[in-house]
Amino acid sequence: TELTLWVTLEPCNHQGRTPPCTQAILEAGIPRVIIGTLDPNPDVSGGGAERLRRQGVQVVVGDEEQACLDLISDFRAWALENRPFVRLKLASTLDGRIATRTGHSAWVTGEAARQRVHCMRSSSQAVLIGGRTMNADNPRLTNRFMQGGRQPWAVIVTRGLPQPDTDLYLLQNRPTGLVFLTSKEQAASEHARALGRLGVSVWGLPDLEGEGLDLRAGLQRLHQGLGCTELLSEGGGRLGMALMQGGLVDELHLVLASKVMGDQSGVSVLSGRRVLSMDEALHWRLCSHEQVGEDLWLIYRPGVGADHPGS
Repeated sequence: TELTLWVTLEPCNHQGRTPPCTQAILEAGIPRVIIGTLDPNPDVSGGGAERLRRQGVQVVVGDEEQACLDLISDFRAWALENRPFVRLKLASTLDGRIATRTGHSAWVTGEAARQRVHCMRSSSQAVLIGGRTMNADNPRLTNRFMQGGRQPWAVIVTRGLPQPDTDLYLLQNRPTGLVFLTSKEQAASEHARALGRLGVSVWGLPDLEGEGLDLRAGLQRLHQGLGCTELLSEGGGRLGMALMQGGLVDELHLVLASKVMGDQSGVSVLSGRRVLSMDEALHWRLCSHEQVGEDLWLIYRPGVGADHPGS
């Protein structure tokens, strides 16, 4: 019987802790191999397929390639970009608002959606927000619905470090680690040293001219220093947009509440860009949708051809 082997990722062709997959395929005498996508590592990409072809195996590459790339998007973030896999969670009204003009935001979505966010926190090693969200909401950023679930690190991107005695939950009652990502100047200040005496980490990031702090450098340090492989970003709109523009969002979770605000002065779900043409819009692929309580939970990934690593 003629056999065909279907694999999502190109078989490896190098000796590691285990022998090459290509050798096992050849020893099994499999005459045809269909590969979803080549290995994304440029150092080895194509090597496995080429060896099989040289040995007379019929090789087909690219079957359901995008779906196969999605399956290894976390690996691509870790191995190729040296950063955690990033999920960006945004919740808004049907007209794209996350808060009223006065900043009131409790609650945009229903309890079922909020409980799911707590599950996402538990499956992440770190939760990322901006300084404005920290000051406006005084959030806990903890998992409070899953008993025994992991509590993530809290990571705050801000140029304005809080005073050590500020009545912020993150400073006074944090069950796990707290990291501030700020400018190099702020990280070298006495203010930062005072926070350090509380057990808080303050890391200075390079400035990208006209584009704010180097978020990629911050994510890479989280990966290298804390072993962070999965990160959940919860806000706010400017931080979310900065992550998107930097090609740092691997999965977008957009939760649409069954509400309409109708006030153009309400706080927009995303902001920070000046766009003159629809051609400048960032493209995303809808991967799944689900009703969660009264809300609609949409999951997107970067669109094919988007300005995103690997897309």
